[in-house]
Amino acid sequence: MDLEKLQTDINDSYNHRFKSVDKRVTHTIDHLKDELNIQINELNLNDIKTIATTILDIETKTLKSDVESLLAQKELIERNLERKAEELQESKYGVFNAIEVKLVDQSDALSKLHQVKLQSIDLFDFLSEMVESAIITALEKDTDGDIRETTEEVIKDITFEAIKEGSLNTIRIRKILSTILYSAVDIAEATPTKADAILNATLRGMRGGLVRSIDRFKKRLAFMPVEAKHILIEDYDTIMEDLNQTDTLFSQVVQTQASENSQEISKLLLEINKDMRYDLEELVHISKETADIMRDRFSTFAKTAVKKADTALKSEAAQEAKRMGKQAWGVAKTALGSAIKTAKGAMDKEK
Repeated sequence: MDLEKLQTDINDSYNHRFKSVDKRVTHTIDHLKDELNIQINELNLNDIKTIATTILDIETKTLKSDVESLLAQKELIERNLERKAEELQESKYGVFNAIEVKLVDQSDALSKLHQVKLQSIDLFDFLSEMVESAIITALEKDTDGDIRETTEEVIKDITFEAIKEGSLNTIRIRKILSTILYSAVDIAEATPTKADAILNATLRGMRGGLVRSIDRFKKRLAFMPVEAKHILIEDYDTIMEDLNQTDTLFSQVVQTQASENSQEISKLLLEINKDMRYDLEELVHISKETADIMRDRFSTFAKTAVKKADTALKSEAAQEAKRMGKQAWGVAKTALGSAIKTAKGAMDKEK
């Protein structure tokens, strides 16, 4: 069959005067049978595909155009958002730099300002560079041997500030912890005599920052606005699962970095992680407490969400999914039956 001719004929004969899609499709199929004398049941897969896709293209032309237009708008909005987010960051830098210049001779005020800056800037985009700079500065100013204490404290603050405002899920937390540890390992490799102190302080600082972030989340559960509760409920199972494996997540980040680095660094990381197993009990404890509070406060809401999901299973989309599942089973059964029949025929011929 000439598929291009078939496609053209469907386009030419498609009748938009009928108000329902059922009547429009019926008219087209009848036209193919009655006017063109096409035996529908004898058509091959490509013929049926041409008929179906041609009708689909006609029926969805306007909607496709709308979707493409919206996608173009979405891309434009996303580009503008990205640009504005960068401008916002730059504006924040400008403000803080101007204040820093004014307070250059007032060390106490400047120190407090830097703390405010750490809390006000989105750290995620330049986390690696910031960690590297902080550890190098600690090394340069190490005049009284306190590099471990100061580095642990600064890593704790950076970890907390990077985690606190975003989603408390394993993918995001893993990325933050991995980025911090990766940067610390780079400097440890370049400064082997200080490697143990750097990695010890970094791991303990990361743990402290993670504990502090989860503790903050636990305290905020009580005052969480309704809108945020709904977001929490939608992701209830994931957050509960994540909270019950924070210690495992932490150890996995360390083990991954250990496996990707030199034997010396790997040995150091694994030894420090092993020595920290009792310190990680605090992480386990705060995570369990938070999970318990979340379960007590939101399990009822989560059950309501499950009931809503059950209702959604009765939606048109869900019914269509069920229908397609049955149809897919039918296609597979037919194909299997055809294959068996073909194989049996071949065997009979061999006899």
